[in-house]
Amino acid sequence: MEPDQLEVSKPIGMIFVAASIIFNIAVSFVYLATKFSNLILLSAAGATVVFLILPFTITLWGFVTEDVETKWIVSIVIILFYLVLELLLDYILMIPFREMLALHVFYIIALYAAVGNMIGISFRINRRWGFVVLITFFILLGCLTYLYLF
Repeated sequence: MEPDQLEVSKPIGMIFVAASIIFNIAVSFVYLATKFSNLILLSAAGATVVFLILPFTITLWGFVTEDVETKWIVSIVIILFYLVLELLLDYILMIPFREMLALHVFYIIALYAAVGNMIGISFRINRRWGFVVLITFFILLGCLTYLYLF
């Protein structure tokens, strides 16, 4: 085992990595659906993102029961904070927060904090899977660039 490797059970680690990959792909589809005004795809991808609260909560529970260092537990709490924020702003309150600069900036910071923690934890679980999560994040960035530049 490498010194920086996170010691979690294989099922918990795979749930985390799979949820991170699905998150990046689903957000990529949200950007593409927004670009092409496809409300069905937008709804499905958005719901997928919100439902990822479940696997990340399972992962949090696994990290706590496996007595993982507090810094990694805090990282998952940050991810869950973003997902709850998304649920609250988009689906419960349904406010146009993307049109309110202060809220939108806060939302973007929370998003990138969550994604950064997904990438970081994925690399600690397994280096190869960390690269897969990183590549899907670059796909997300490509879709975001396509949304606003083309």
